Amino acid sequence: MLMLYMIILYLSGLMIFCLNFKHFLITLLSLEYLVISLFMFMMYFLGKYGFEMYFSMIFITFCVCEGSLGLAILVSLIRTHGNDYFKSFNFLSC
Repeated sequence: MLMLYMIILYLSGLMIFCLNFKHFLITLLSLEYLVISLFMFMMYFLGKYGFEMYFSMIFITFCVCEGSLGLAILVSLIRTHGNDYFKSFNFLSC
């Protein structure tokens, strides 16, 4: 039952990520939701099979770095473009 719950968590986060293209902030939040569901999934399997939990510390460290990088990109986009709408970005002007 717990396995089904974790699969539903991951698939709902993936659906939100794939279906929402309006705001950059919601895309970042759905990515963080996916990371948290993967972390819970990994902790469940590592605990179930009796493995060490060191990999989970490395995983959560990289997830924190990914989240801070995403927020830095969000802040720089808001400062340059004024909002976080995907439709207002002109990617060809780089």
